[in-house]
Amino acid sequence: MTTDETNLPIFMRPGHCAGDLLEAPQWKVLAQSHGFVEIDAHIPDQVLNPRQQLFGGFTGTYVDMVALYTIRTMFGSRHDYWITTINMRIDYLSPVTGPRVRLTGELINQGRSTSLVAVTFYGPDGEKQVYSIVTLRVIDKASN
Repeated sequence: MTTDETNLPIFMRPGHCAGDLLEAPQWKVLAQSHGFVEIDAHIPDQVLNPRQQLFGGFTGTYVDMVALYTIRTMFGSRHDYWITTINMRIDYLSPVTGPRVRLTGELINQGRSTSLVAVTFYGPDGEKQVYSIVTLRVIDKASN
């Protein structure tokens, strides 16, 4: 399901410490479907290194947030489950300089309780800047 500019879903509401640091409530969801999301995000000044590139330590925060959102596209109410990150591998292909970056999250494999999601950062010319693989576990809240 692709959305138009006038009806973009909210990526995240204010009030989440990592999301607020990355200013995620301002990100635009360009497209989303079952197991897929495409995001237009900006790189705020507070996460830049002295070379004005995305500091590598914050890359994982972007990856985690997009991977979690990708999994949420496959489920209904968020009140029924938790999602936890089990593993994350990040390959830095080139510096992320911003000011904007396109991020995609794509379900690679879904098991009974764990899923594998690829998160990719694309630069202004469409070149891949970061490629990551994230393993996430979905936990039924009723079982805890």
